[in-house]
Amino acid sequence: MLYRRFGRTELQMPVFSCGGMRYQYKWQDVPQWEVPSDNQANLEATIRRSVELGINHIETARGYGSSEMQLGQILPQLPREQLIVQTKVSPKADAKEFEREFAKSLGYLQLDYVDLLGLHGINNAEILEYCIRPGGCLDVAKKLQSQGKVRFIGFSTHGATDTIIQTINTNQFDYVNLHWYYINQDNWAAIEAATRHDMGVFIISPSDKGGKLYNPPQKLVELCAPLSPMVFNDLFCLSHPQVNTLSLGAAKPSDFDQHLKTLELLDDASEILPPILARLEAQAIATLGENWVKTWHVGLPHYHQTPGNINIPRILWLRNLAVAYDLLDYAKMRYNLLGNGGHWFPGEQAGEVDTLDLRQCLSQNPHANIIPHLLRETHEMLAGQEVQRLSGS
Repeated sequence: MLYRRFGRTELQMPVFSCGGMRYQYKWQDVPQWEVPSDNQANLEATIRRSVELGINHIETARGYGSSEMQLGQILPQLPREQLIVQTKVSPKADAKEFEREFAKSLGYLQLDYVDLLGLHGINNAEILEYCIRPGGCLDVAKKLQSQGKVRFIGFSTHGATDTIIQTINTNQFDYVNLHWYYINQDNWAAIEAATRHDMGVFIISPSDKGGKLYNPPQKLVELCAPLSPMVFNDLFCLSHPQVNTLSLGAAKPSDFDQHLKTLELLDDASEILPPILARLEAQAIATLGENWVKTWHVGLPHYHQTPGNINIPRILWLRNLAVAYDLLDYAKMRYNLLGNGGHWFPGEQAGEVDTLDLRQCLSQNPHANIIPHLLRETHEMLAGQEVQRLSGS
């Protein structure tokens, strides 16, 4: 395994982390006796395989249902000093509730402390305020740190880049969990800000949220050859030294195998990646048009500046992926979270676009005249059954 310094924590972090949201039994808290023995055995085998490979960072969250409780059956059996255990707790308006939720996490994990505590989901200004105001959740986290129950404090986010940078610039956090991978590089400025503050950088779900790459469309397979799309994406991310670790949401012990192929390629990333990147860009231009590829995002409004709260940038991005790379299943899954994902996936779908006047909010975009049509077309292509976030946090 390869390790990288995790910012100011000075932890030696494996470049792959064992994320804990795919192997648990339920997305709700359940008593241990309800967990089927084969499910628990699979989880424990996955963790043992992870540690055996040197992937000693085990990451979970209070919002991951039975994950913490099930991990609590195996983690105390492993050498504690060799593990980096992270959990995450969602900020609350009532900081005492946040503290109670953390106590529940620690009890389920059956540990005396966690190495990393993430404030889970600083996605907008209101939640940031819950954290940083006097007596807020960050003060509680620091109290827990002084009590020896937490070693380092960070935050996770699905928020807009400016919100992430604002949170980083408080200089109150040791690390950040955020989204960044080939198909969505918007948060690079946040990674640069985190690097300036010597924060650890953890990439959330690069294989699932990065395009459902464990089941890629044939077009993407061909474009990424000779690598698999998943290995390409891993290599793309890790070729940037500012990135410390990628979360692998392993559901079974063998799920690590494909990712491990990346390690032997890292020294040659500067030779391997450019031809693949060139093919991907050429494919986007061939299907979408060069002018669109280079300028589609210019001057687009935030969803809260748009009639009907339509999330225009997110919808057009999903259309690009579906058209250019056949990432239709991924685009449908993400599109149908709009209107159902709360602050984790904000804004609305484009179903009402024909009833809205978007001229003013699109006035700064060079494609303003065709975007309403594209939004309508994308809704027809992607709309379907509503999707709810799995995590209740």
